[in-house]
Amino acid sequence: MADLEDDPHAATAAVGDLDGPAPPSRRVSDEPTELAEPTELAESAEPTDVAELAEPTDVAVPVEPTDVAVPAGSLERARELLAAHPIADGHSGLAGALKYASGYGYDIELGERVLETDVPRLRDGCVGAQFLSLHVPPELTGDRALSATLEQIDLVRSLVAACPEGLRLALSADDMADAHNCGRVATLLGPVSGPALGDSLGTLRAYHALGVRSLTLAGTRWTQGTGLTRFGQEVVREMNRLGVLVDLAGCSADTMRRALAVAGAPVVISHHPARVPDDVLGLLRDNHGVCMVACTATTIRETADHLDHVREVAGPESVALSGAYDTGTPHAPGLGDVSCFPRVIAELLDRDWPEPDIEALTWSNVSRVLRDAEFLARATNPRRPPSTATLPALDT
Repeated sequence: MADLEDDPHAATAAVGDLDGPAPPSRRVSDEPTELAEPTELAESAEPTDVAELAEPTDVAVPVEPTDVAVPAGSLERARELLAAHPIADGHSGLAGALKYASGYGYDIELGERVLETDVPRLRDGCVGAQFLSLHVPPELTGDRALSATLEQIDLVRSLVAACPEGLRLALSADDMADAHNCGRVATLLGPVSGPALGDSLGTLRAYHALGVRSLTLAGTRWTQGTGLTRFGQEVVREMNRLGVLVDLAGCSADTMRRALAVAGAPVVISHHPARVPDDVLGLLRDNHGVCMVACTATTIRETADHLDHVREVAGPESVALSGAYDTGTPHAPGLGDVSCFPRVIAELLDRDWPEPDIEALTWSNVSRVLRDAEFLARATNPRRPPSTATLPALDT
C-alpha cells in the first residue's frame, strides 16, 4: 500500500518534448514549456503515436508566454477537485516513446526530462489513470504489426513492474479505483491499432487475455466503403462480448455512424485528429459513449472551447480528456506535459463549469464506460460463444 499522506502534487521543474524516434536533448526550465518551433505532423487517416521527425538538435528554452497564466485561485480550486476526481487520460503515447528512448536512459519513477511523462509529473498533474496507446506505425502490417504490438505490451508490463510505487496495471474500472485509492496511477493497455488485429478475432481474444481493453477500428480493410463491412460489425460484437472498448478515433464519419448503430456497449473516441461531426456526437450521447478531447489545440482556450462544444452537443456524460503526450504532437504553450492538466480544469472553472460536470469529465465518464462494457460482457458471455467469423467468409 502506498503512503496515502504523500503529496500527490509534488512540484517538478522541467518539461521535455519527444519529437520522434530519437528524443531531443535534455533541457531544464522553471515552468512547463514547449519546443520553440514544434514540428508539424502530416495528416493521416489513422493517427500514429511516434512521429517521424528530424534528428534532434539543441533547442533554446523559450520563455512561457504570459497569456497562458492561470489565476492562482482557479488553479488551487482545480487541484482540490482533482484530488478526489483525478484525470483519466484517454490517450498517452508513452509506450511507443519508451521504445525509442530506451537507448538514452530514462527514469520514469524519479523524473524524466527526455519524455513528456514521468511519475512526479503525473502526480503534479493529478493524473489517476492513463490509457497507454499500443499503436504501431502504419507501414507495419501483418505479422510485423502483431510483433510490434506484443513488444509494446511487454514493455508496458515491465514498466509497471519497475515502478511499483507509482504505477499499477488496471484491467477494469474497479482496478482503476483501487489504484487511485492506493496512490498509484492506473495503467490501462490500449488502444491497439486495428491493423495489428490481422483480421483475426482469435488475435482479438489473445490481446484481451493479455490485458488490452481498447482497440481502434481505423485503418482496417473492414472500415472502408460504406463505413463498416459485415466482418467489421462482427469485430464490434466480439469486442462487446469481451469487454474491449471500441475506439473510433481516426475513423471516417460513416464508420462512426455504423459502429454506433451496431455497438451494444458505449464506445470511445480517444484522440480524433479533427472535430467530430455534431450528428455523430448526438449518436454518441444516445450510446452513452465518450468523446475524449485532446489537449493539442493552439491554446488552452481553444482546448476549452472544444470541450464546451462537445459538452453542449453530446452532454456532460459524453466528454473526457486526452493528453496525447509523448505522441510527437505539438501542444499549446502551458500544456507541454502531463503536469499541466490542472490548467485546463482551471480554465473550465473560470467558464463556470459546475463541479459535477468537471468530475464527470476528469474521471467518472471514463470509469463508467469501462464499467458498462464489463457489465455487457458478463451478460453476453453465457449466451454468445466466441465468434469464428473470418473476413473472406463475410465480406466476399
